[in-house]
Amino acid sequence: MKKIDITKILASYDPKNITIATVCSHSSLQIFNGAKKEGFKTLGIAVGKVKKFYDAFPLGKPDEFFTVDDYKDIPDRSAELQEKNVIVIPHGSFVEYLGPDNFLQLQLPTFGNRHVLMWESDREKERMWLEGAGIDMPQEIRNPHEIDCPVIVKYHGAKGGKGFFIAKTYEEFERRVEKDKPYSIQEFVMGTRYYLHYFYSPIQNNGYAMKKGSLQLMSMDRRDETTIDEVQRLGSIAELEELGIHPTFVVTGNIPIVMRESLLPEVFRMGEAVVEKSLELFGGLLGPFCLETVVTEDLKFKVFEISARIVAGTNPYISGSPYSEFIQPDLSTGRRIAQEIKFAVKHKQLNEILS
Repeated sequence: MKKIDITKILASYDPKNITIATVCSHSSLQIFNGAKKEGFKTLGIAVGKVKKFYDAFPLGKPDEFFTVDDYKDIPDRSAELQEKNVIVIPHGSFVEYLGPDNFLQLQLPTFGNRHVLMWESDREKERMWLEGAGIDMPQEIRNPHEIDCPVIVKYHGAKGGKGFFIAKTYEEFERRVEKDKPYSIQEFVMGTRYYLHYFYSPIQNNGYAMKKGSLQLMSMDRRDETTIDEVQRLGSIAELEELGIHPTFVVTGNIPIVMRESLLPEVFRMGEAVVEKSLELFGGLLGPFCLETVVTEDLKFKVFEISARIVAGTNPYISGSPYSEFIQPDLSTGRRIAQEIKFAVKHKQLNEILS
């Protein structure tokens, strides 16, 4: 979608009547709650039917629901949403189920740079981006015949860990891989997992200084994954695999976490490098993003993935995190998104944060 299309759509909008919208899933409660706190109207795109549980959370319930039968119907309803002055906030479920190609063609102003999706969803391009930024990543094994240590096999896209598996030999890989899906093979790095939640603003200078704008650290989490996080209750992984039981990595929840303070300078160095490289490659990574890391026993970071939008790991921090409390009390990532839009409206800079 060309920038001129967004400019034309925005020209028809009433800047005093913006509506923050997203699909009712993933981190939508947080997005709606944050938008309400900043004075915006909210709209929930409900796929299939409106989920009753929103009634239980009035401060996270959107002001209005907009129902579609299927994710693929959303682009065809864009004109109706434009009439409501909608700005779309992407999240993992929204992007994955609509599909990157369809999302790129969505005729609605979208927070952030939607072209990042093509770099995030393709693991080869993702590695080119991160390694080009000087980020240390797990070794990639291109030839499965060369597997001689534990590896993790990942399919492309944001799938919440679904289908990922560990293999220790070529034979084990061959038995379990779905060859009709694009995948990558990485060394399995031993260490502690930290998912680092950042926010980059190209239009505000209220955080860690960048060449343009500023970077903030919003929070961190760990993922609760089934069944890998519970297999030790039944025995060793090796013993279970002998019985044909293989650990899986489907994310079912998120656990708050804080890391030792001495590691924070490296956290910001990595975030800065990733953003600066993104500006060079495709015009910039804007708003919230997450570096998914392992910290080894010698306190070195290995970044195994990036999520270029709000992640569900920010959901434990609706009222702020131990990090965002040092920025502003009661600051969630959902609220920070709304603040960025509010600032852009006030200073007539929406074109710089929407695509």
